[in-house]
Amino acid sequence: MLFEELSLSKSIQRAVFEAGYTETTPIQEQAIPIVLTGRDLVGCAQTGTGKTAAFAIPIIHQLHRMVGSSKKAKAIRALVITPTRELAVQIGQNFDKYGQYTNLTQLTIFGGVSQIPQVDVLRKGVDVLVATPGRLLDLHKQGYIDLDQLHTLVLDEADQMLDMGFVNDVKKIVKLTPNNRQTLLFSATMPIAIRELAELFLKDPASVTVSPVSSTAEKVEQRIYFVDKTEKRNLLYHLIRNEKLSDVLVFSRTKHGADNVVKALRKHGVAAEAIHGDKSQSARQRVLDAFKNKEVGVLVATDIAARGIDIDLLPFVINFDLPNIPETYVHRIGRTGRAGSSGVAISFCSKDEAPYWKDIQKLIKVDVQVITDHPYPWHEGSPIEETAPPQNSNRSGGAHKSRKSTQSKQNKKRWY
Repeated sequence: MLFEELSLSKSIQRAVFEAGYTETTPIQEQAIPIVLTGRDLVGCAQTGTGKTAAFAIPIIHQLHRMVGSSKKAKAIRALVITPTRELAVQIGQNFDKYGQYTNLTQLTIFGGVSQIPQVDVLRKGVDVLVATPGRLLDLHKQGYIDLDQLHTLVLDEADQMLDMGFVNDVKKIVKLTPNNRQTLLFSATMPIAIRELAELFLKDPASVTVSPVSSTAEKVEQRIYFVDKTEKRNLLYHLIRNEKLSDVLVFSRTKHGADNVVKALRKHGVAAEAIHGDKSQSARQRVLDAFKNKEVGVLVATDIAARGIDIDLLPFVINFDLPNIPETYVHRIGRTGRAGSSGVAISFCSKDEAPYWKDIQKLIKVDVQVITDHPYPWHEGSPIEETAPPQNSNRSGGAHKSRKSTQSKQNKKRWY
């Protein structure tokens, strides 16, 4: 469907056209008409499907018609709750972009920075507020936020808010909003707990799912390396050096692990940075900007921090640690192969992670390419054949030209 077929206001159509959008993505095609009717909505979509535009564009259209060129004091008409600071910033930027030719204003608030500039803007009045749960409740308690005139509430990345323990905060926020509000809930996965939240917060919602939860991006080439746990950093550097990888997003299970990977890569001249919850907001934004500007070739992130990363044409994702939740794997590799582009997702699996990989395979139902031709395989006698499809076990991964593992074991040396 073309955007011009959606009967959006000319101001929004102009902004959308200048953003380079002509055709809607599947989530946009299905969700935008529903949101425009004012109906509640539950949307399930992978990262990179255009989800933010699916709710931001119709919200701007509604508010533009509602507020128009009114000179009355502005009130918060739309509220978007999201779990991380990075994602809040990204959503706020999208509202600014799509609404640039309207008189609507938006503010993004989050913790970890001074509240003074945020309070100054709130006092002047805004139409759209994008917020993380903690900062919103804090400023409401101080009397700076009034949600009595709210029209639309968006709960974005609901599964991640659940994982991060924000459920009680979200419930408190919902109680602050009018009962006749429109509520939109978006999530990358739909576990039972999210369905229960939807039943609690939404009234007779429409449901939109653009792809099964277990699906992975069609154009993502997936590879798995069975590697000894102590050799993961060696293998990472081996791939970066030998295959000349750049613009690489690496997933680590822990903040400490992310820092250690970065430290090891830097020792050997690789420009790498980490992003996780222990970093200040300014530091996280600096790292993201450096990565987007290609000043840093490798970004190592934890799952929570990575939710706010929105980078077009990201060619490589590496699962340094496999996630213990299969759906998280789907979400991770969805960071590449976005908007129709191709991408490569590489996973490292140590012996203790073999059960995780089996669970992932059950979910995705895809024969992932197994690379055995590398210097750091599991020790002799490890039951790789029990974990990996045997028909793929000797592929080398396209242009990947490693030494044979039996030869490399005699010559390999540690670099960290």
